[in-house]
Amino acid sequence: MTEAIQKAADEKFCSECGGIIKAKAEICPKCGVRQMAPPSTLAATAPNGKSKLAAALFALFLGGIGIHKFYLGRVGQGILYLLFCWTFIPALVGFIEGILFLVMNDNDFNAKYGAA
Repeated sequence: MTEAIQKAADEKFCSECGGIIKAKAEICPKCGVRQMAPPSTLAATAPNGKSKLAAALFALFLGGIGIHKFYLGRVGQGILYLLFCWTFIPALVGFIEGILFLVMNDNDFNAKYGAA
């Protein structure tokens, strides 16, 4: 007879080996595989700690002076936004980028801006 494996409320099954691990575990201690993040949330963060929501808000409200570019580590582009902020073109581009950040897939955001 096979016994059913029971897990507690604060546990989950590993996505790779199926072993029982703590619900908050990021890496399975049995097989060493990184566990997937919970499905798409707006406030999800990239592996380097950058938040898609924060980047979008910076772009929407402070995009004219390039704050979102500095936040994402694109210092050269941020300086370019600062140099041309008087033309209001960076404000328009920043607003559009803010909307794009909000509709961007988490995987795409992580691939483009999530490098550690």
